[in-house]
Amino acid sequence: MIAAPSIFRGLFSSAVALESPKSTTFTDADNLGTEIKISALNVHIGSNHILKNINLEIPNNKITCIIGPSGCGKSTLLKTINRLIDDNEHVKVDGEINIGGENIYGKNVEVTHIRKKMGLLSQRPTPLPMSIFDNVAYGCKIHGIRQKKQLVGIVEENLKAAGLWEEVKDRLNSPASSLSIGQQQRLCLARGLAVKPQFILGDESTSALDPISSRHIEDMFVKLKEKYGVILVTHTLRQALRIADHVIFIYLGEIIETGSAKELFHNPKHQLTKEYLSGVFS
Repeated sequence: MIAAPSIFRGLFSSAVALESPKSTTFTDADNLGTEIKISALNVHIGSNHILKNINLEIPNNKITCIIGPSGCGKSTLLKTINRLIDDNEHVKVDGEINIGGENIYGKNVEVTHIRKKMGLLSQRPTPLPMSIFDNVAYGCKIHGIRQKKQLVGIVEENLKAAGLWEEVKDRLNSPASSLSIGQQQRLCLARGLAVKPQFILGDESTSALDPISSRHIEDMFVKLKEKYGVILVTHTLRQALRIADHVIFIYLGEIIETGSAKELFHNPKHQLTKEYLSGVFS
């Protein structure tokens, strides 16, 4: 067995290395049902085959962390789920991603409608060049909500959900740029929640934050999974160990192993998973 760093030392039990599974499915005793089903997904960018025959089922009301070394396809998978991958003209996507029974790559699918289902937090916060209030209300206005009273209620509700209300309630008309980076990230979270997504996606969404702000965002994710599915790309194994319910390990564009966080971290079945968790490569 490969020696593990202190965070994982003692977590691994002996297991026979298995071949990469052809299809992987999350199961859960709560039987909450699957909200995202990915079938035979392949993504090419130019001549590069980025994602290779991805088959996954991702549950709602759980935190799913996607881990793997740099350049393995984690962020591409996340962007494919909310069709941000479309922004690259050299992309070719084959296969299906069904969200609530709708294939988001089906013919005549309206992309804005799909993206509305996904609240995305990027690696660095991206507040709009407007007030705190208008940042949260922006998406609602795009989708036709114009009444001031309704917008006021939405802004307050979602700033509270993002744990930011008490810090900004007396300066809602101040520029969003006046907030700290940690506050800006929570503001972006509130903006995403305001349009009532089905899932929250995070792409290294705490990597630019200080440890206190990072833990605050993590705490928000844990609370928000009561209402949403949460899918996070992370390089920080300790973060996945702290908050993940399920884990997906990707290597060179392929799903190597999936399972509950407890199972994958304590008893990884694939040799590559053991090597990655023990720090042989990163």
